[in-house]
Amino acid sequence: MSDALLERIAAAGDLQELDSVRVSLLGKSGEITTKLKSLGSMDPDARAAEAPRIHALREQVTSALADRRSALENAELERKLITEKLDLSLPASDRIAGTIHPVSQVMDELAEIFADLGFSVEEGPEIESQWYNFTALNMPENHPARAMQDTFYLEPRTGEEEPRVLRTHTSPVQIRAMETLGAPIYAIAPGRVYRSDSDATHTPMFHQVEGLVIDKSITLGHLKWTLETFLRAFFEREDIVLRMRPSYFPFTEPSAEVDVGWSVEKGRRVVGGQQGWMEVLGSGMVHPRVIASAGLDPDEWQGFAFGCGIDRLAMLKYGMDDLRAFFDGDIRWLKHYGFRALDVPTLSGGIGA
Repeated sequence: MSDALLERIAAAGDLQELDSVRVSLLGKSGEITTKLKSLGSMDPDARAAEAPRIHALREQVTSALADRRSALENAELERKLITEKLDLSLPASDRIAGTIHPVSQVMDELAEIFADLGFSVEEGPEIESQWYNFTALNMPENHPARAMQDTFYLEPRTGEEEPRVLRTHTSPVQIRAMETLGAPIYAIAPGRVYRSDSDATHTPMFHQVEGLVIDKSITLGHLKWTLETFLRAFFEREDIVLRMRPSYFPFTEPSAEVDVGWSVEKGRRVVGGQQGWMEVLGSGMVHPRVIASAGLDPDEWQGFAFGCGIDRLAMLKYGMDDLRAFFDGDIRWLKHYGFRALDVPTLSGGIGA
């Protein structure tokens, strides 16, 4: 009996035929389903003898159906890879041309703005050691600042003394950039970061950009000018007003939260003017211990750093209300907020073009 059923499954030539076989065997009125239903009318002795055989047959058939489905799907994929072609020389059209995600757009805008200021773009790994993510940034073990962030810890690999982490900020790139490039250094570090948090303005994975300047005789005045220049270019408004409030970050001293003025235009809150204040980023002078951790002499080199959420910048500039929509994969949202692939941001043509 089982051999005959397995032959029927193996003989299915396509997924539609295989599904018909599945229904005939395991559907509501299928052969095996009918046998299972018959167990209830059997006497105890007959049920004890037949039940294991019928259940074993069902498991065997279920496994054979899964294997055959996998084989047919692989064969179909192989056929498509061989026969289907895309002519890349065809002119782009709305049918085949995609759009740029707002996060990618803002990253391009940031790179364009800071390149004009003489900054390079640096990158680092998203899976970090605790030394780069915490210790080198003036957060040694048991430092209370480690509790400020909800960190994803990974299972330690064989031979590792401590588990690695999904980086909670792009600040580890500060250390890696100073180690690699030395000083002076003018760089930004955009990238993905991870924290265990989720609501309308927070997601477990989001994007940050870190700015770092290390040189001689750097002051808070240089920091404020850089942030004003950046925000005016990014929001494409000259009425950007900043307010710096004393704050605390373990890797900067002194530290400052940076607020930007906002106003109401056409019933919507926009960046610019001075009707109110909203926080946009954190900043400060790089702590001497951080400079020393990267192998530089803090008595010779000084600098500033700042960081802000790329997703939040996109929300503020382009009028988006819910951060979670950035990662829902809804094509309707991307068609509404997405940017045309060939509209590359430039300072001359308009940074938000």
